Amino acid sequence: MFKVDTIVRLRTIVQMTRSTTPSTRVLAPESGVAKAAIIADFRTSMGELKCITSERLVRQGISMSQLHVMHLLEGHGEMPMSRLAEMLDVSFSNATGLIDRVEERGLVERTRIATDRRMVMVQLTPAGRQMLDDFETINEGILRRVLDQLDPQQLTRLARSMRDLRDAVAATLTESGPDSHHHAHVAQGRD
Repeated sequence: MFKVDTIVRLRTIVQMTRSTTPSTRVLAPESGVAKAAIIADFRTSMGELKCITSERLVRQGISMSQLHVMHLLEGHGEMPMSRLAEMLDVSFSNATGLIDRVEERGLVERTRIATDRRMVMVQLTPAGRQMLDDFETINEGILRRVLDQLDPQQLTRLARSMRDLRDAVAATLTESGPDSHHHAHVAQGRD
């Protein structure tokens, strides 16, 4: 049986080996083919960025699944182990093993609820928050270097497109209903 870390690493490797040839065709926006090309280009670009960050994580001894757990805790706050396992879509024992490895590094901590000792809560530690902050600083630097490749007109178009995409994501999440997805903090959009 594979552990969660192994499954995520294998999945990431498969995603990184997909074609990295960007779509060069310009298609009518209403075309389903245009949407497929946009999705393919988006996945390719994000896959390349993910590959760069994966290499950095491996050097630090952090797996993608461990990073995912930390991002979930950062976004949703402290949560019960059972909820974390549910969000990861893994068994409770797999989630426990994953948290064991992250906790050994001092990036998360588990606490028991005094009124119900069976309830185990998981939260980021200050060291875990610092690691995520450092990781985001590195990622922001990479993204700035990518954006430096664009001229001012391209940057203006991209800024408008990103704002449109952010609004579409928010509208889609709103349509999904009140129980669909909640974060402990709200990311601030930059216009």
